[in-house]
Amino acid sequence: MAAATPDLSDIVLHQATRTLEVRFADGSAFHLPAEYLRVHSPSAEVQGHGPGQAVLVPGKRDVAITRLDPIGHYALQITFSDGHDSGLFSFDYLYRLGREQDTLWQRYLDRLAEAGQSRQP
Repeated sequence: MAAATPDLSDIVLHQATRTLEVRFADGSAFHLPAEYLRVHSPSAEVQGHGPGQAVLVPGKRDVAITRLDPIGHYALQITFSDGHDSGLFSFDYLYRLGREQDTLWQRYLDRLAEAGQSRQP
C-alpha cells in the first residue's frame, strides 16, 4: 500500500516567476512552473479518457496562472492565461508532480522533441 500524501500546509503563487509553490506537512516544498502544471493538467483534455490517450500540449512556455480556486480540502482548480481551467489538481496529484518533477519534465521534453514540437507559443 502506498504511503498517504501529507497534508498540504501552504500555497503561494509567485506571479513574477509564474511558479506555484506548494508546501506539505512533511516539510517538502515544490516550486511548480505554470508551464509544467499546464502541460500536466489532470483534465480529460490533456490526459484523455483512458490509459494511453494523453495528449501532447506544445507551445505553453509563456503560460501563466491567472486564478486559483480551492475545491474543498482536497484540490485546486487552476485557471491559466490560455483559458484552460478544466481539471482539478488534487493535493495528491500536486505532491506527485512535485516529487516526480525532474522525471516528468524530461519525459515531456523528450516527447516534444520526438513530435518535432516546441515549448514556444
